[in-house]
Amino acid sequence: MGTLYIVATPIGNLGDITYRAVEILKSVNFVACEDTRHSGILLSHYFVNKPLVSYHQHSKISKVDWIIGRLISGESCALVSDAGTPGVSDPGGVLAAAAIEAGVKVVPIPGPSALTTLVSVLGFNSDEFLFLGFLPKKKGRQTLLKALQKEKRPIIFYESPQRFEKTMIELLNYFGVDAQVVIGRELTKMHETIIRGDLKKIVASLPQIEKRGEFVICLHRM
Repeated sequence: MGTLYIVATPIGNLGDITYRAVEILKSVNFVACEDTRHSGILLSHYFVNKPLVSYHQHSKISKVDWIIGRLISGESCALVSDAGTPGVSDPGGVLAAAAIEAGVKVVPIPGPSALTTLVSVLGFNSDEFLFLGFLPKKKGRQTLLKALQKEKRPIIFYESPQRFEKTMIELLNYFGVDAQVVIGRELTKMHETIIRGDLKKIVASLPQIEKRGEFVICLHRM
């Protein structure tokens, strides 16, 4: 049996990768990634010359079976996402589950995550919080937001630049002017922005917020 390594990679700044992650990438037989071009830049930066295999949310089950077959035959694989920790709001969990079911050893190589990056700078007690990944695009979205009105813990989720403005307006409608938000955009990148304030003020300033890059949003009540 080979080993499947779940390798966290930088969410922006290439310098954020760990020594262990680079060593693992250099040691495996192949690397499974969302976008071979994107991951190719990272591997080239650290002089890692390993075959890249495309594996993403639209990959068919046959691709999962193919990767598992190679692992069963004794090869090792590093699974990486485009940014951050595989399995956190990305399809990496499917491959990991299949490997575990097949009896393949799965080893976590921890590192960057947009979630923990924002949590580290919230500036208030975050011993407990609710992480939602990405909110539903349509089905179940309003039901979820209504249910979250009773939530006392900070609520953290990811949002795309295309839906960011709509989501902020919805939050104001559901949670009112007393809610506070901390928003991280382009975390660890050149144009990193962290926005803090009450929800009403943030919504009023939406035209001035650049809609580029993935957002991490924390909603809480003081």
